[in-house]
Amino acid sequence: MEILGIDIGFGFTKATGGGQDLVFKSVLGESTDIQFREEMLAAPDHDDEHLQVEVDGKSYFVGELAERQSNVRFFTLDQEQFIGKFAKVLALSAAARMVKGFVPINLVTGLPIGSYRKHKDELAKLLVGEHKVTLVDADGRRDEKSVSINKVRVIPQPFGSLFNLMLNDLGEMGDKRLVREKIGLIDVGFRTSDYTISDKMRYSERGSRTTDSGIARAFNVISTKLRENSGVNVELYRLYEAIDRGSIKIRGKVYDLKSLTDQVFGQLATTVANEVDRLWVDDWDIDAMVITGGGGAVLAKYLQPLLNGEVMALSPGEDMRMYNVRGYRKFGQHLWARGAAPATPAES
Repeated sequence: MEILGIDIGFGFTKATGGGQDLVFKSVLGESTDIQFREEMLAAPDHDDEHLQVEVDGKSYFVGELAERQSNVRFFTLDQEQFIGKFAKVLALSAAARMVKGFVPINLVTGLPIGSYRKHKDELAKLLVGEHKVTLVDADGRRDEKSVSINKVRVIPQPFGSLFNLMLNDLGEMGDKRLVREKIGLIDVGFRTSDYTISDKMRYSERGSRTTDSGIARAFNVISTKLRENSGVNVELYRLYEAIDRGSIKIRGKVYDLKSLTDQVFGQLATTVANEVDRLWVDDWDIDAMVITGGGGAVLAKYLQPLLNGEVMALSPGEDMRMYNVRGYRKFGQHLWARGAAPATPAES
């Protein structure tokens, strides 16, 4: 049995299991026949960029490949559409790349707090069962797989980060501080920000909420400004690398993004900090806060000075996009490999 953690996010899909990690953009595209498949020159790490799958009789380019090759691309920030049309293909794309042969899978994944109750059963139902998935590599070779998912556990997204901090890779309890104390979790994703409180591992409904203050809000401002200056509508998922670099080249002209990025990220961090203050006004006894999520990695330096209270230091250099998904897998290890599950705060 293979235990996987898969985080199907609006911005990126992340998966981990057995020492292997996989990250790709949550973009689907219509597949097309690529006439020339040979690389111009050998380049490292390009294998992960070619993700072509066939699921339920339909062929898709996924992630970077869709962005680079598909004439028609699909990307959404709508939760209903994401669950109905994207989640299964993205999850199976990840699972098929992660597992070998016909090994059965137990899977832990997550949903934003605001859509957890509504969609958790639907998501589990989509993923449980035996799925025929075909992977097509960069040379056109087909690898037909049977992805057999025995069990799916869906938890509220931010608790992935809590489990990641609390449990070791074997699913054993590590940092007992998180069990004894009241911890506030700030999970900034692409579309949403999730806030929740674990009070001695008890879930706080009062202190939990999902808002639309994800990093996409800042990306939208940057995209709008670029459209005003260049006349080109830059899709949000094509801004990641440009924002990291601090510039983007559009039709031969370089546009500096550093000052604009600092401005809009600072504004978004202020919004998130204000939401924390309003939501946790009665929770003045929080022992520590954790900033997590891919958006959290970007906003942390702007957000941390605005928060009132201790912010737990996370491992420097670690990819914060992976915090939830690594926690999902650790929770799966505790749940299935060790035989006894800790109380899940959202389910207590």
